[in-house]
Parts: sequence; C-alpha cells; structure tokens
Amino acid sequence: MAVKSAVRVLEIFELLMNYSTGLSSKEIANKLSLPQSSVFNLVITLHEKGYLHKTEAKTYKLGPKLITLGASAMDSYDFYSEAVPYLRELMEKTEETIFMAVLSEEEIVYVSKVDNTRSIRTNAAIGSRNPLYSTALGKCILTFLPNNDRESLLKNMKLKKITTQTVQSKEQLIGQLDQFYKQGYSIDDGENEVGLYALAAPVFNMQNRVIAAVSVAGPRERMFTRKAEISDHLLNITKKMSERLGISE
Repeated sequence: MAVKSAVRVLEIFELLMNYSTGLSSKEIANKLSLPQSSVFNLVITLHEKGYLHKTEAKTYKLGPKLITLGASAMDSYDFYSEAVPYLRELMEKTEETIFMAVLSEEEIVYVSKVDNTRSIRTNAAIGSRNPLYSTALGKCILTFLPNNDRESLLKNMKLKKITTQTVQSKEQLIGQLDQFYKQGYSIDDGENEVGLYALAAPVFNMQNRVIAAVSVAGPRERMFTRKAEISDHLLNITKKMSERLGISE
C-alpha cells in the first residue's frame, strides 16, 4: 500500500521538473490539488534537507541533494556507460572528437568525451561547465527544451562576449534556435573557443524530453566542408540513443 506522504513528495519532485524557476508552496498545492498546509510542511522539510532550493523570489526548485541522487541513479542505470559505444561509433565515422553534455542549472556540464587520434585543443573536459548560448551542446539543449523552460532560461540569461563570434543578443540567439529546430541540430562556429567548429544533436527519453546533447567538434577548416556528412552521422547516432531510452519516434 502506498504511503500518502511519500507519494506527495514524489509528485512534488515530478511537478518541479517542469518548472526550472520554481513554484511557491501555494502554487504546488494548487497544481497538485493538495491541502496547502500539508504541502507547506513537506516543502519546508525538503528544503531543510537540501532536496529543494528556495529562490530569492520565494519559490522552490529542485535542490542540490537531488543532483547527487540523480548521479547515483544514472550510475545504476548506467546510461553514460551505455552511451559510450554510440559515441565511439560516431567518433569512428566522423574521425573527430565527440562530447556529451547535460543541462545543469543554467549551464551545460560535460559527462562524456571520446577523443580521436586527431585530437583538438579545447578547454572542455568531463565535469567542466560552459554557457548554454556559446556552445553547440548548450544551444542544442535550449532548442529542444519545452517552451516554458527555454523562456525561463532565456529570461535570466546574460550574454557575455567570449570570442568575436559569440552571439550578441537574445534576439539573434532565438533566431539561431529557430533555425536549429528546423534542421534538427545546432552549430557553434568559434563562439566559445576560437577556431573550434561543432555540431550538436539532442538525445530524448521516453517522455520525449531532451536529457542530453551530443556534439562532434573539430577545427573549422576540417569540419565546415564536411558539415552535411557529419550532421547525417550525428543525427543517426542520437536517434539510436533516443530509441535505446525508449522513445518511439
């Protein structure tokens, strides 16, 4: 028999997954059709234990302790390990360096990297972080997020000039995202590191939510002329990865 309070905690977590800027305890109660007093007590407890984070706007969002739990869950599921053969296949087909990243707060964090013998000089490494707006991986995740999540991230985003190619305005960035959505993959043309060119495509789970992005990266002079070939390989591999996670289309 299900324990009522445990079920409510899980419902709160699942609800807040869709609200990156958070919700007040009253909003949580209304959306879940639960008593406000019960939700308030649960939210306070979860916040004190680190499972929820309270923002300056007095809303609650998923907290840092869930990152640790999520990492352990991913280790148990071993998605990253299961992804490696696909990433290696992509590296062999493109003969370029392959990265996989996930969304973490308002940045991407690199979770996998497969080097080619023609390795490139880059600051990106497993565990390192980069902005969403200046990387192919970040722009890919932004492109395929639900509209509410994307708008929330864009609203709070501050664009800083990293190279001369870095996107300069949110209007320009939104225009890029629209184009990326149509073609199915994103592009970084020296916007985060000078001379580096990258294509990135999304990986979806069975709920059709983007959970990661995979990129092919290399020197611009080598990548640009092979963009069509590389994008075909990239989209084929990320499609296989999404199918592995249960997506039907």
